[in-house]
Amino acid sequence: MTTPPPLRVVRPGEGRSGSLGAITVDFKLWGADTGGALAIVEHEFPPGALVPPHIHTYEDEHSIVTRGTIGFRSGDREAVLGAGGYITKPRGEAHAMWNAGAEPARMIEVISPAGFELFFRAVADMIEADDPDPERGAALAAEHGLRFVDTPWLADVVRRFGLVAS
Repeated sequence: MTTPPPLRVVRPGEGRSGSLGAITVDFKLWGADTGGALAIVEHEFPPGALVPPHIHTYEDEHSIVTRGTIGFRSGDREAVLGAGGYITKPRGEAHAMWNAGAEPARMIEVISPAGFELFFRAVADMIEADDPDPERGAALAAEHGLRFVDTPWLADVVRRFGLVAS
């Protein structure tokens, strides 16, 4: 029988925070807190922010919008969700996210299984250290099974929502 992970309490405003470039990341639950089952982070999207199309090979992401309006594209499906909206972005499928409104937006991201939060931590550490080494960034992405991809729909999404493609 496996021993469950110890109780982890994260109060409002607690947890490490960092920048991922266009968006922020607030770490709430790490894989070590959940026996590897999942990790939870929160992301803030300023107006115009875009997370470009990418594919995860190891995990699914489940998002809950908590403030503002966030657009999602996964495969050939698009949804714009306000506070209280949920969406699942399955591994192996190209997806993107963006602030679809004029005000800052926020979401909770449940990563299952855990592990990808370590990529976010490494990127936040690189940005904090002012270490923009693209080769190191590419190696981190590959190590975590992340691939950025070109999609035929990105230009249309950028145009329709007035986004800043990064």
